[in-house]
Amino acid sequence: MGQSAIEVKNLRKVYKDSPVAAVNDLTFSIEQGSIFGLLGPNGAGKTTTLSILCGLIKATSGEATILGLSLKNKTQEIKQIIGVVPQEIALYPTLTAYENLRYIGNMYGLRGKNLKNKIQENLEIVGLSTHTHHRIETFSGGMKRRINLVAGILHTPKVLFLDEPTVGVDVQSRNLITEHLHLLNNQGCTIIYTSHLMEEAENLCSAIAIIDHGEIIASGKPKDVIKEHQTENLEQLFLKLTGKTLRD
Repeated sequence: MGQSAIEVKNLRKVYKDSPVAAVNDLTFSIEQGSIFGLLGPNGAGKTTTLSILCGLIKATSGEATILGLSLKNKTQEIKQIIGVVPQEIALYPTLTAYENLRYIGNMYGLRGKNLKNKIQENLEIVGLSTHTHHRIETFSGGMKRRINLVAGILHTPKVLFLDEPTVGVDVQSRNLITEHLHLLNNQGCTIIYTSHLMEEAENLCSAIAIIDHGEIIASGKPKDVIKEHQTENLEQLFLKLTGKTLRD
């Protein structure tokens, strides 16, 4: 076992006016340098868990550390070393790609030539260098997803959180995003990712946890968990553990 990037102990979140916990006594650790998939049906607690770890919402109880920093009293330090790619497109539609990225880069203390180079390099990698000065509102869904990813990694985070980064995009964009995630991971970035796409998660993740009703019901290396539950792939395993009832 390598060093832990994230340690979560007895994490619990109960939203006001809700009779049940969105996240109920979660305990898990994520190894540094891994790609960790947090998988589960709608309403299982994935986004809540990510939001707590990113410092966007406070847990009701329990604790978590990111690279040894506690979420209880080191939130500002944590926000400087993590990147967040939310499910919603977190960009200003009337600004250009460059203007959006310059604004986000400035928030992380990036300036001048360094920032300009980082923007150009990343836009090149995600195939958007010819759209640098086009407004976001003119972009297709796949293009918005790709630039949403760039916005989360511009400051070279040590830990990257992604909530459904490839939802609703074309095959080419999805392929490019997953290739870029592998590249970031090879450079030492620990990635935590939620998805509904089991085949993608099986190919991408070095470790997974399946969450349902706010609790982890299976975890480990994808191939080990699949074998343990005597299923052929992650999708079969997912349906076996979470059922076939529709979740809205």
